[in-house]
Amino acid sequence: MKNGSVESDYSGYTESFDVIKQRSVMGVLAYLTRTFLVQMVGIVATLILAALLDPEAFGTFFLVTAVVNLFVFLSDVGLAASLIQKKEQPTRADLVTTFTIQQLLASFIFVVIVGLTPFWRQALHLNSAGLFLMYALGFSFILASFKTIPSILLERRLEFNKLVLPQIVENVVFYAGIVYFARRGYGVSSYTVAVLLRGVVGVIAMYVIEPWRLGLGVSTRSLKELLHFGLPYQVNDLLARIKDDLLFVVLRGVVSITEMGYIGWAKKWSLFPFRFTVDSVVRVTFPAYSRLQKDKRQLKKALEKSLFFISLAVFPLMIGMLGMAYPLTIVVTAYQKWQPALPALYFFIVDVSCSAVVVPLTNVLNATGKIRTTLKLMVGWTVLLWILTLWLTKMIGYTGVAVATALVGISSLVVVEVVRRKISFQFWNNVLPALMAASFMGFVLWRFQAFASQSLTRFLTVVITGVMAYGIFLGLFLGKRLVMEIKSIWSFRK
Repeated sequence: MKNGSVESDYSGYTESFDVIKQRSVMGVLAYLTRTFLVQMVGIVATLILAALLDPEAFGTFFLVTAVVNLFVFLSDVGLAASLIQKKEQPTRADLVTTFTIQQLLASFIFVVIVGLTPFWRQALHLNSAGLFLMYALGFSFILASFKTIPSILLERRLEFNKLVLPQIVENVVFYAGIVYFARRGYGVSSYTVAVLLRGVVGVIAMYVIEPWRLGLGVSTRSLKELLHFGLPYQVNDLLARIKDDLLFVVLRGVVSITEMGYIGWAKKWSLFPFRFTVDSVVRVTFPAYSRLQKDKRQLKKALEKSLFFISLAVFPLMIGMLGMAYPLTIVVTAYQKWQPALPALYFFIVDVSCSAVVVPLTNVLNATGKIRTTLKLMVGWTVLLWILTLWLTKMIGYTGVAVATALVGISSLVVVEVVRRKISFQFWNNVLPALMAASFMGFVLWRFQAFASQSLTRFLTVVITGVMAYGIFLGLFLGKRLVMEIKSIWSFRK
C-alpha cells in the first residue's frame, strides 16, 4: 500500500445539527434498550453466581481481569478513537492501517500473556483454572480486533441502533454461559468458557450487521495523522489502567484473595447503575460531541442535556443501592457472606456518582481536541489514588481501597471548572435537582431499613416507596422543566 494512494471506500455524509441530535437521541435510546436487557441479564446472573460461587472465585476473576485489562493500552494506541474524532471522512488507507496495527498488537499481547505463565503462577499464585482464564481473556483481544472497524463505521454514522445488537447478543451469551457452567461446578472455569463464547459470537454478529472488506497494510501517512490524536488519547487510557487495574494487581500482595473478592464484588455492584445509565449516554456523546466541535453553542446545549438526564437516572439508583444493600443481605441469607464488603460498596458508590457527571465533561475535552488537558488531569488523579490507596489500605485494611477511590472521585469534580473556561455551561442547575430529590429518597429508605430487612415482600415494598418518593420530590424540584426537557428529546426520536 503506497502512502495516500488508497482512496476512501467509506461513504460519508455531512451532518446538520438536527441530524446529529436525532441520531444521538436514537443512539441513547438504543443503548438504554441494550443496557436494560444486558444489565437485567447481568444482575440476574450475578445474583445467581453470588450464591453459587465463593468470594475466592470472584477474587480470582477480578484479579485476572485487572491484569489483562492492563494490556488494553497496547491493543489500539488510540487509532480507533482518532478515527471517530477525525473531522474528515476516514480513507480506506486509514481503516486498513488501523486494522493491521490492531491485529499485530492483539497477537503480540496474546503471546506475551502466554509467555509470562511462570510469572503469573508465582507472583499471583494462580492455579491452572486461573491461568486458562487469563489465556482466554488474552485471546479475546484478537477476536475483538476484528470488530473495531465495523464499530467505528457505525459510530461515525451515529447508527448506534445497529451497534448495540452484537453487544446484546454477546453479553447474553456470556452471562448465560457463566451460569450454565457454574451450576455444573466448573467454578472459575465457567468464566473461561463464557469469555471464549462471547468473543466468537460477537465477531459473527458484528459482520452480519456491518460487513467490512478485510485488508492488510500500513500507510505511514495515515498512521502519522492518526497517532497525532491517538497517542495522547491512549496514554490517558494507560493512566486509567494504572490508576485502577495495576493498583488492584499490586494490592494482591497486601490483601488476601478473599478480600480481593470483597473489593471486586463491591466494585462490580457499584458500577451497575453506571453501566445501566451513564454508559448509554457516554457511548453516544464522544462521537456526537466530535461532530459538534465546531459549534460551541450547540455543544453547550448537548452537554447540559447529557448532564441533566444522567443525573436524573444515576443518582436515584446510586442512593437507592446505598440505602437497600444491607437489608438485601439480611433478606437473602445466601448474601450474608458479602456483608464485610458493604463498607467498600458505600465508598465506591460515592466515586461512581462523581464519575457519572465527570465523564461527559472529559468527553467534551477529548472531542474538541483538548486531549492533553485530560492527560494532565489523569496524571494527577492517578498519582493521588496510588498514594491514598496504599496508605489507607495499610491503615484500615481492604476498605481503604474504596475510601481512597471515593476521595479521588470527589477531587475529579475540578474538571467542571476546567470545561467551564472553554464552554460557558450550567453545571449545578442540571445536576442539583436530581441529587436533592434522590437524597430525600435516600432518607426515606434509611428510615425504613429495619422494616425492609424483615422479609422479601417488605423489602420490595420499601423499594417501591422509595421510587414513589423520588418521583414526588423530583416533581417538587423540577416541575414543568422536567416535562419540557423530555418533550424536547422526544421530539427528535424520529
